[in-house]
Amino acid sequence: MKNSDKDKQLQFSYTTLAGSKQVTGQIAAANREAAITALHQQNIKPLSVHEVKAGKGLLARSLGGGKVKNRDLVIFTRELSTMVSAGVPLPRALGTLGDQSENKYFQEVIRGIDHQIESGAPLSDAMAKYPKVFSEVYINMVAAGEAGGILDDILKRLATQVEKDETIHKKIKAAMAYPIVILTITILAFFGIMIFILPKIAKIIKDLAGPNAQLPVYTRVLLKISTFVQHDFIFIFVALAAAVWSFKHYIGTEHGKYVWHGFLLRVPIFGPVVAKIVVARFSRTFASLMGSGVSILEALEVTGKAVGNKVIQKELADIAANVKNGQPLGKQLMEAPFFPPIVGQMMSVGEETGKIDQVLVKVADFYEEEVDTVIDSLASIIEPVMIIVLGAIVGVIAASVMGPIANLSKQISG
Repeated sequence: MKNSDKDKQLQFSYTTLAGSKQVTGQIAAANREAAITALHQQNIKPLSVHEVKAGKGLLARSLGGGKVKNRDLVIFTRELSTMVSAGVPLPRALGTLGDQSENKYFQEVIRGIDHQIESGAPLSDAMAKYPKVFSEVYINMVAAGEAGGILDDILKRLATQVEKDETIHKKIKAAMAYPIVILTITILAFFGIMIFILPKIAKIIKDLAGPNAQLPVYTRVLLKISTFVQHDFIFIFVALAAAVWSFKHYIGTEHGKYVWHGFLLRVPIFGPVVAKIVVARFSRTFASLMGSGVSILEALEVTGKAVGNKVIQKELADIAANVKNGQPLGKQLMEAPFFPPIVGQMMSVGEETGKIDQVLVKVADFYEEEVDTVIDSLASIIEPVMIIVLGAIVGVIAASVMGPIANLSKQISG
């Protein structure tokens, strides 16, 4: 019931003076009077208070104001880490960062988080209210920092991780740029041939060979595809749009997300990259928690949520259950399907020496270097594959069209 009442609260924007400077912010309350009372309780004297209409926020988002770039997120994370390390209270740190941000939407987000923290909410819960800004991995990493009392250290790692994720994303985009261009040209050329060129060639073939001509099977198939594309062009695009929407909706569910994450781990070429990223993330987060004195079971639970893969999360939950029953963690990781044996072996060494955190940091360094190496080689792997696919498509179309014409030419000349 409490959550239901909270959901019904309205958002109010207020303006107040901070020294000689006017500062704006937002607060959630049941009505304007309650908002003013809540501000006075926080020793804030508002100059003006007015309700934020939902349509205004939607308009800002539709105009692109509802986006936060990775660069802004990295700067925010690093500065927040520095301020927390220096002992600055979290509300004051967030207030300062909210004023400094050049992104107006991000300013609203930071101030919203600040107000929730002043109301007693944990930082991770406050950030969870903005899933389009802070990813699930980010939020769970912050929760791990709060649980282990190492929020400043986790924030430093998060800033590095966001930078690494952005670097990986850029490298993948660069590696995929050429194949995507080739694939796009191929698709456009295919539809262009099916709609404009093949019907004319089909007419020529029928005029030369007659309506009862026996054409090769692959030629007949291609002509039927051409006819279908011509008459059901709109239907194809509607079907594709519906398929994309259904796919996004499905992977948004818990079961769909689990299936999708499992597919990402198994897909050729990209699967090993995803697995290495997850292993590196697991190693760094788990090492940080163990180094701060968090118990193994709690570290496994928090790290499972932070790795960003539901399949690995379930795997870690199963491992935690076995560890609770007295099984060594290193042995469990060696038997886990998606963890390389070296991780379990290194974990066993860490358990024997009492230096799990130090050992896992080295594992994380190793796999992050592996990820960089694999991504750098993606272009050299994907480009030949795309060329082969393109060549196969061109070859099939050429054989289907030119073959019958060549045969007919021989018959006419004979």
